[in-house]
Amino acid sequence: MPLCRRYITLLVPSEASLRQADRPEVAEILGKVERYNRYFGDHPRSLIQRGQDLPFFLRRLLRELIDPNRSLPARRMAQICFAMILLAIYLVSPVDLIPEAMFGLLGYVDDFIVALVILFNLAAISRSILYHRHGGS
Repeated sequence: MPLCRRYITLLVPSEASLRQADRPEVAEILGKVERYNRYFGDHPRSLIQRGQDLPFFLRRLLRELIDPNRSLPARRMAQICFAMILLAIYLVSPVDLIPEAMFGLLGYVDDFIVALVILFNLAAISRSILYHRHGGS
């Protein structure tokens, strides 16, 4: 029996199990996954858990963007593009909240915080896509 030290708020089936959804035993398990996600998917998560989940959701989002067999809703695609463009502009822009020229390494703190906030936003979009695809309402 698996043991996890933190709350599990979203179960994401593998691609292999989704391809076998026509088999009765797999369909039953996928139904249970959807039910679990409906019950526990909307619970609040701590900042630490969001940080731990960040790499997973960003990888899934990249996979969603690259895979030609999947299509994202236009609204989600616009949100993703806007966030990525905003991040690129802020990181390249010479205008900063804390300028590097005056404060040295401390000047990169605002760049890091803005990048982290935007990446958390992208991870939240990815989580929302997966939640709605696998049982969320």
